[in-house]
Amino acid sequence: MLSKILDGNKISKKIIQKIKKEVKYENRFRKRPPGLAVIWINNNISSKIYIKKKTIACNAVGFYTEEWKLKSSIKEQDILILIKKLNNEEKIDGILIQLPLPSHINTQKVIESIHPKKDVDGFHPYNIGCLCQKKPKLRPCTPKGIMTLFKEYHLSIQGLNATVIGASNIVGRPMALELLLSGCTTTIVHRFTKNLKQHLQNADLIIIAIGKANFLHNKNIKKGTIIVDVGINRIEKTNTIVGDVDFESVYSHVSYITPVPGGVGPMTVATLLQNTVAGYKKKYTYDENI
Repeated sequence: MLSKILDGNKISKKIIQKIKKEVKYENRFRKRPPGLAVIWINNNISSKIYIKKKTIACNAVGFYTEEWKLKSSIKEQDILILIKKLNNEEKIDGILIQLPLPSHINTQKVIESIHPKKDVDGFHPYNIGCLCQKKPKLRPCTPKGIMTLFKEYHLSIQGLNATVIGASNIVGRPMALELLLSGCTTTIVHRFTKNLKQHLQNADLIIIAIGKANFLHNKNIKKGTIIVDVGINRIEKTNTIVGDVDFESVYSHVSYITPVPGGVGPMTVATLLQNTVAGYKKKYTYDENI
């Protein structure tokens, strides 16, 4: 059985072209483009890759962007002051905090300081709560991008046994909520999980986001599984980027699979643009007292 590649590059380009047209149209009436502020502090390789891609995409669709590259020694209070300023800035519709943050910064406190209506990453407790209550507003970019990928490829996942490997707040947990909304029977496995192999072999759909190169092999999955690889890992010896899935070993076992690079990453960027446009158009209403 030959597998089919879920091409994130192809679908993201389609989305970006649509956003570009939408921005050009809306700009006539609003007299300004959508505005995105990007704050990043570390030199993490994944962060560098995503920041570059996000900047290119924002420029391509005609966004106004502000990039705040801060020193790793910055005080938490100074970040909170910057975010408060951006919350009140009319030309900024979205605020992106590139994670992870340095250990001396309280990540959750920083995320919660962003107003939910400008939380284009979808990580604020208010937005996560809306997703949990089946009334989603701004949704976490990577999980939403994955769901868009399924939709674009006309993949019906309702009723599937879905296993999410990794329980992070960025991908694993919100991904599980998205899958529940779509009617999957959903399991999250993590470092404390017993009988991991049993969970994986029972899965019709596996989404992995743990940051361990080539972790998932064909011996742990059944034929016809759908695999979504969120991992980005640099192999220093060969200077290559690989995912959390041993692509070569699982390729012939699966029905669909995302490549790395070119799978989930571009969809995350495209979804960020969608969320920013939603904030720009005030698609969702928020209580200003939040």
